[in-house]
Amino acid sequence: MITLRLPDAELNGDLAIPDDPAGMVVFAHGSGSSRLSPRNRAVAEGLNAAGIGTLLLDLLTEEEEQVDRVTAALRFDIELLTSRLIGTVDALAEGLESAPHTAGLRIGLFGASTGAAAALAAAAARPDVGAVVSRGGRPDLAGPSLPRVRAPVLLIVGGADPEVLALNEQARTRLEAAELHVVSGATHLFEEPGALEEVTMRAADWFNRHLDHGA
Repeated sequence: MITLRLPDAELNGDLAIPDDPAGMVVFAHGSGSSRLSPRNRAVAEGLNAAGIGTLLLDLLTEEEEQVDRVTAALRFDIELLTSRLIGTVDALAEGLESAPHTAGLRIGLFGASTGAAAALAAAAARPDVGAVVSRGGRPDLAGPSLPRVRAPVLLIVGGADPEVLALNEQARTRLEAAELHVVSGATHLFEEPGALEEVTMRAADWFNRHLDHGA
């Protein structure tokens, strides 16, 4: 575990960097999840196996998470989540104290649920972000940031998640460079056999294509 020190918070994260990584992907969780989410950890392990570094990060402090468990308010505070994610992107670009070799690596963002909105808003604020993947995300919550995103965006949605699918279809029309991939028969959490594996395969391909050594 690493501790990322930002101006307004100290955040816990799990960093994994394979040899000669194609880039670094920061995971933005949402809807009460954390860096310990088994789904995002499974995706991160798949990205590591594909030669991509990952940072699974809690965007809320432990104290904030305790408040959020009761109020469920902070997980929808897209402005707060975005500012923390921007701080993380900047820190990685400069090189972490515990991992200075992150400096110079291209950065991608992987957002789930409300974390996807923060990922897109952060990409809009930091044009150097090389690619974004959203899993069952709420890109609609990024609002006015969507047209300002220059990074290529992959929106992955379950075919049996109709409300979120509709929101992603609408968001795609507002993004400059976006593709929508529907996982047939999958619900919001991609718990069906093979669904999460399909998410991982698509995400790894997307990040390798757009991050690899400045491609």
